[in-house]
Amino acid sequence: MINNNNLKIISNPIVNQSLCTMRNKKTDTEGVRLAARKLTRILLYEATKNLPQKEIEIETPVAKFTTQTINPDITIIISPILRAGLIFTDEAVDILPQATIRHIGMYRDEKTLKPVWYYNKVPMPVDNPEKYYVYITDPMLATGNSLAEAIQLYVDKGIPETNICCVCMISAPCGIENIFNRFPNVTIIVAAIDNHLNDKGYIVPGMGDAGDRIFNT
Repeated sequence: MINNNNLKIISNPIVNQSLCTMRNKKTDTEGVRLAARKLTRILLYEATKNLPQKEIEIETPVAKFTTQTINPDITIIISPILRAGLIFTDEAVDILPQATIRHIGMYRDEKTLKPVWYYNKVPMPVDNPEKYYVYITDPMLATGNSLAEAIQLYVDKGIPETNICCVCMISAPCGIENIFNRFPNVTIIVAAIDNHLNDKGYIVPGMGDAGDRIFNT
């Protein structure tokens, strides 16, 4: 049993229905993609609860009043791990149009299960790192090796672990443990924790290769 207050499992009937659709091997690419987008929006709403807010005064057609909005002085980064993590991007841009998208490209070596880099759009200067809020997106948290590499990129820039959130759909217990062993103060948002990994490193029962099923490859 994983015991960490920074692990948040999001479950409701819409989440469960979306997961059921995505997992079913009979669901075609369009069905998987639509269900995934619905699920990612729910997960992103939960993940962004940590964003600091600021009181401002606005005027409606009826009256002036003081309300809250996301603090405009912070920097928000959405960092999808290519390629499957791209499914989060459209929803993230709709929800947070002020966010910057920083792609991370890695694929998993099928023999070692270790991540292999091929693309990195993260090397940017960081001033006031405590004002950065990072959301790393990857549908499947299996071994956790790729996700850990992505987190390290931002930690190396001085961004606090508490400002880094990993948003995943389906996870394996060993992957979650791997992340928390290395970065105990990050937040992980998931919709499901499955049983284990098979000998090929796939989550069981999982949904197969998320990238293949989302992009029909």
